[in-house]
Amino acid sequence: MRRFLFACLTLFYLSPISSQTQPWQGKFEPIDNLIKPPSAYRTASGAPGKDYWQQRANYKIKVTLDEGNNTITGEEIITYYNNSPDDLSYLWIQLEQNVNKKGNEDFGAINNNIKDGMTTRQMQFLTRAIDFPAGYSIKHVKDSNGNHIKTMVNNTMMKVKLNTLLKSGESTSFSIAWSYPITDRSMYLLSREGYEYFPSDDNTVYLIAHWFPRMAVYNDTEGWQNQQFQKLGEFALEFGDYEVEITVPEDHIVASTGLLQNSESVLTKTQRKRMDAARKSFEKPIMIITQAEAEANEKQKSKKQKTWKFKAKNVRDFAFASSRKFMWDAQAVKLPTNTVMAMSFYPKEGLPVWQEESTKAVKHALEVYSEATFDYPYPVAISVNTSNIGMEFPMISFNGGRPKNGKISPAAKQGMIGTIIHEVGHNWFPMIVSSDERKWMWMDEGLNTFLHQRTVAERYPGFNSVTSKSIVPFMSGDKNILRPIMTTSDSELMSQFGANFYLKPTVGLQMLRNSIIGKELFDEAFKEYANRWKYKHPNPSDLFRTLEDATATDLDWFFRGWFFTTDHVDMELSQVKWFKVYEENSNIEDQNNSSKIKIETSGKGIQSLTKDFSSGPETITMNATPDTAYGQFLSRINEPELRKQLSGKNIYEITVKNIGGLVMPITIEWVFVDGTKEVNTIPAEVWRRNEYEIQKTFIKEKEVKEVNLDPNFEYADTNGENNTFPKVKGQSDFDAFKEKKGNN
Repeated sequence: MRRFLFACLTLFYLSPISSQTQPWQGKFEPIDNLIKPPSAYRTASGAPGKDYWQQRANYKIKVTLDEGNNTITGEEIITYYNNSPDDLSYLWIQLEQNVNKKGNEDFGAINNNIKDGMTTRQMQFLTRAIDFPAGYSIKHVKDSNGNHIKTMVNNTMMKVKLNTLLKSGESTSFSIAWSYPITDRSMYLLSREGYEYFPSDDNTVYLIAHWFPRMAVYNDTEGWQNQQFQKLGEFALEFGDYEVEITVPEDHIVASTGLLQNSESVLTKTQRKRMDAARKSFEKPIMIITQAEAEANEKQKSKKQKTWKFKAKNVRDFAFASSRKFMWDAQAVKLPTNTVMAMSFYPKEGLPVWQEESTKAVKHALEVYSEATFDYPYPVAISVNTSNIGMEFPMISFNGGRPKNGKISPAAKQGMIGTIIHEVGHNWFPMIVSSDERKWMWMDEGLNTFLHQRTVAERYPGFNSVTSKSIVPFMSGDKNILRPIMTTSDSELMSQFGANFYLKPTVGLQMLRNSIIGKELFDEAFKEYANRWKYKHPNPSDLFRTLEDATATDLDWFFRGWFFTTDHVDMELSQVKWFKVYEENSNIEDQNNSSKIKIETSGKGIQSLTKDFSSGPETITMNATPDTAYGQFLSRINEPELRKQLSGKNIYEITVKNIGGLVMPITIEWVFVDGTKEVNTIPAEVWRRNEYEIQKTFIKEKEVKEVNLDPNFEYADTNGENNTFPKVKGQSDFDAFKEKKGNN
């Protein structure tokens, strides 16, 4: 009997309570089967485990930029630390420059359709009719004893077959010598690095990135991350210390990852004095190289060389920019635990807006991101002006946005400032909280865009910003081609790339912060995630688990729907029923005298379906509770008090249908006849027993004129037309009903 009773209760609580016939979808089931299981390396709380490990690679590099031939030639010594529990017989090295070789499987694949009226540049992207040299020439790979090491190159990956087994806990050093032709950024699509030529003064700006052979990641969840570079999916890299010597033409200025070690050799006495002043200037930037000085440099075309030396501690990558065209400004930014130098480098073509806005934007990003996560730990943060792109590296970013003839539109200015904030923000995600961009690009782009939008909202409140409305067109799209956020970077359609990896994760985090969890609790959890995983390699499961662990909130329903499906939000306010209670002259002290408790009626009965409130309240019958209904309980509800509390009140039952499939909290706005408003919020858990339709009852002192779902558009509802009741808006019908009641 007990077993039978338990089975009956289980069926009652788990079965949908409406008559809909859709199959159970499990929207509130745990996501354990969708994410990596916890282990001694990564705990169930989302934190690194007691046995967590990651590899490390230190670099000593000497490189020469040959301006006459547009080539890079370098030699590096890599010291690789095997902190894994595994012995390794080979290593994988990333050779991203090979992606630009002719015949590469990726060339032209990003946008590979011919259209009527194409530009010649678009046709070049597609066909490479004008060829150009690209890709690495590897001169040698040698061990620490000078012995050659066998290698095998597979497109953008090189397998290094070690002469001696690298055992767990040991390290090995080896050297690589290489060169490659620097590519013209105007010649191919997604040109994150390369050179930009300026015909007006016959000069070049070099953006040097992905320029040295560098270690691939080896980790506890997949072993070697040796997925090929195909331009969209970016990078997975190990942390290490860098010592880099960069030889360039004597009149070039170099902006770089790291801290300059030989300023006395590469900067003039005047420039060094200006830099000393900038270190004390917290209110405005100081010009290190002025426009007049930069224009004088443009005319020199020195054939001599000089070497700039930099060191960088605990970074996962290294990039630099070089040109004689650069103006340079710098300003100190005081953070709670350290002082950072914010700097900008730009040609005269960036004036005046870059001199006015770039370093200011760097400063804003440093301050807001530090407050939201952890203080920026590096000594410098650099913004370099370039054309078209925004691209990030530790301590330095290449940022598009230029005026035309010294003028820039408000929209273009917003875009420029937003790009600088975004790319500087990438220092946190993924340069320090080092997620795998090649596999899960949303983990850096989405989280970074979320904080980028927070920075814009706080420091540039007049700018346009991402809201729930921003993602509606995408989520309303064709489900046959839409993909979930949890799609690897290179598998995404180019047309959906920005929406799925930037906007949708951002809107999801905004929902969690503003509406589902709350700002204070969410901000603590987000900061917890950032601090748990700084200088480490988190996976999606680590983020999901940390947000739940640090908020005591079950968010599996949200992660499942928002990240793992292409469902959208479309909640329909399908019905609102109105009941009103008042007392006839009766002895309400008599609990059994229920026949004298009258409910105002429109004469239609409870099953009537109305489109508005014009017919008045509906009829219900409220009877006294028989003793048998209490079972073994001896106490009784005070029924006269209950009737007294309901007397004259308005009772509303709403019915909400889940049309889009994505469950969300329900926010209800009540607009009363007297013009006042009230808002109620129902947590998403209301959908647990029935994922397709829910009913909820409310008691209101005032009569309601209109009911609206999601009045502030918090949840990206794709169809606002079904969010309002009455269905047919008509003040006259309601007023006519009120007038009729008054006459009666």
